[in-house]
Amino acid sequence: MSVSPLAPAPAFRGRIGRDPRSGHYAVPRRYRLHLSPAHPDCLRIAVVHSLLGLDEICPVTLLDPVPDCPDGGHSALRPLYEASAHHYRGAAVAPVLSDVWSGRIVSTHAPDIMRDLARYFTSAGPVLYPRGAEAEIEAVELLCARATDPAALPDVLDRLDGRLSLRPYVLGDRLTAADVEVWVALSRLEPAHRTAGHPALWSHVRRLTAHPAIGRHLETRPN
Repeated sequence: MSVSPLAPAPAFRGRIGRDPRSGHYAVPRRYRLHLSPAHPDCLRIAVVHSLLGLDEICPVTLLDPVPDCPDGGHSALRPLYEASAHHYRGAAVAPVLSDVWSGRIVSTHAPDIMRDLARYFTSAGPVLYPRGAEAEIEAVELLCARATDPAALPDVLDRLDGRLSLRPYVLGDRLTAADVEVWVALSRLEPAHRTAGHPALWSHVRRLTAHPAIGRHLETRPN
């Protein structure tokens, strides 16, 4: 695989499964996360990882919030990229889920990483991806992705506030990955956007921030 210097980083889409024949099967401490606090996808993964209590099962390497390469990549990740893509010359960017056994990248795709961590590693944490809720979680992901568009933001806030006016969490009465999506999207907004017009939504964001597995990640983000 040859990548030109100006090409985007390749999307590695390996998956963790239960079947040893799949290659990437679930084994404690076989995998490592490489995350940068400045990246929203890394923040999503970090929150899910903390909620599931996977510190010992899947260790995390925290990268510098500011990439140290001119192309926006991290020099610490370059050996993994070069081992995983022949003649790789693109940016070595986070997030990365690596296989310690092979020294190669399993995945750089945040939604797959979060789902596999939740599905295949035993923990005492919440059921973040309950059966039958996948389509609804994906819809919330798409909705939250629009929060970066100033023109779309008012509609996003209205719709989320409407949901949370009727229930304690985005999908019902339990914390799920949909709440993680909302927290990551909205906790990154400037304070000026936090108006009094959406009381249920901002009350929910404050409640999530107070959760010890969630709010602690605000401390690792750059100012």
